[in-house]
Amino acid sequence: MNIRELRQIPLFSDVDEKIILKLIQENEIYERQYKKDTTVHSRGESCTMLDVVLSGKLVSYSLAQNGSENILFEFKTKSIIAANLLFGENNRYPFNIYSMADCYLIHLTKSAICELLKDYSFVKQFIRSLSQNSQGMNQKIVMFTQKSLRDNILDYLMALSIEQQSNTVMLPLTKKQLADYFGVQRPSLFRVFKKLKEEGLIKVNNREIILNKNIY
Repeated sequence: MNIRELRQIPLFSDVDEKIILKLIQENEIYERQYKKDTTVHSRGESCTMLDVVLSGKLVSYSLAQNGSENILFEFKTKSIIAANLLFGENNRYPFNIYSMADCYLIHLTKSAICELLKDYSFVKQFIRSLSQNSQGMNQKIVMFTQKSLRDNILDYLMALSIEQQSNTVMLPLTKKQLADYFGVQRPSLFRVFKKLKEEGLIKVNNREIILNKNIY
């Protein structure tokens, strides 16, 4: 494990290097590779460690009764997984966590977290991760309960435009995955995209979407 690479992650950036090295030597912190299309954690599995995404991309998803997937969160490089589960009374994963690409994860055992929580800089970053997870859940709740599919798609496209710094954005998900992300069937998603095209708000070329200025 590359200690310099590890210290690029905010969670470890200010932690005493001796503590990190000791935990690595004791195998309380270790790195593992997961291939694309691998279930890293299954729904109902006990959470015994904290995960940090070193590279790659993962999602958490649930299966609806009709067999469709509902994507709830995306985890990219430097994302923290299961910070809100590790010390809970009900510490079982509520969703499946799945690799969308080849990825490397840093696993930290509960003992390692207990040791690192003695360090104030780690505590600050750990609490920040808990807050971000909570905010992500709140945004998802709002998306499911208060906004129309049309509004959610527009918000998603505008967020991609800001992230990619262009009014021409590349969808990071397939149309099926995007439908799963919004918790709808593909025909419903296609109808909204068709309507937005007819209104002149977007142009679609496979996964490339051009946003009209009027969309903002």
